[in-house]
Amino acid sequence: MSFRDNLCFKRRDGAVAPSVVFNNKWSFLSKSYKLSAPCYLHLMTAILLDGKKTSEKLLVEAAKKIKTFPKKLKLVVVMVGADPASRVYVRKKLEACQNVGIISEKVEYPESVSEKELLGKIRELNSDDSVTGMIVQLPLPKHISTPQVIREINPHKDVDGFHAYNLGKMFLSPEFEDLPPATPGGIILFLEEYNISVSGMNVVVIGKSNIVGKPIAIMLLNREATVTVCHRHTKNLAEHTKNADIVIVAAGKPNLLTADMIREGAIVIDVGTNHLENGKLVGDVDFENVAKKAKYITPVPGGVGPMTVAKLILNTIRAYERSTK
Repeated sequence: MSFRDNLCFKRRDGAVAPSVVFNNKWSFLSKSYKLSAPCYLHLMTAILLDGKKTSEKLLVEAAKKIKTFPKKLKLVVVMVGADPASRVYVRKKLEACQNVGIISEKVEYPESVSEKELLGKIRELNSDDSVTGMIVQLPLPKHISTPQVIREINPHKDVDGFHAYNLGKMFLSPEFEDLPPATPGGIILFLEEYNISVSGMNVVVIGKSNIVGKPIAIMLLNREATVTVCHRHTKNLAEHTKNADIVIVAAGKPNLLTADMIREGAIVIDVGTNHLENGKLVGDVDFENVAKKAKYITPVPGGVGPMTVAKLILNTIRAYERSTK
């Protein structure tokens, strides 16, 4: 992000004078501002919602809480196949478990595993009292029914929050969001940690998946936001996003949200993870240009991703607490 595009002068009286750089000299765009007024240099850019820093804080607090439990918590991650992205996600989840004192176990199956065998393993984990929570890493191979797999998981051990029981409870109120999906739950934590109240705000969610789009829409409604959900069949997407106080993008398409699609001072949360041909990881937002216009923005990587992992750990703690009641 260049200084030339983002600098202004601010006088002691609070007035802002846009400026440009020319031949290494500052030139004011408005003649009404004079150099005789004491000025300070300000970089006009969005505040980063730092997922790495925020998640680390939450995990430190989680570790302290876990030490007070009389029983060791255990999280089992079931992985099918060798999808590179899934391996990265699983590794981060297991590392987080180790850091906070949760016993973790990874169960791996080849892509050719039958649905019957996978369901049998889930039933085994359901009946194992030493297992606090479990996740089945998605996506699954095409020959395995994802809905059937999710349905088989004990909802009280469903720390990914994908079971219909846990999703259905969310419709009632925030008090019933015991095990929400980890990514939407992480977004809510993000907003809370930065003291951003969504009450009365216009929020546009781009993407209507069961994993992110639909649940985050419900969680925002529970907090008195006015929510619009857009998707691939939405006409004139920019007409919706330009009026939004908050835009949450979870569509899986690089540069889907551009600077001309948001209003000045909007909050932009990028859930996308896309690998470009050059190997670079980017989100769904044209970050460099949108950051010049937004008030808050999440980076990719280092934004929603770490918060998702943190929420998974907090869901595991919540699953244990509910099991003792």
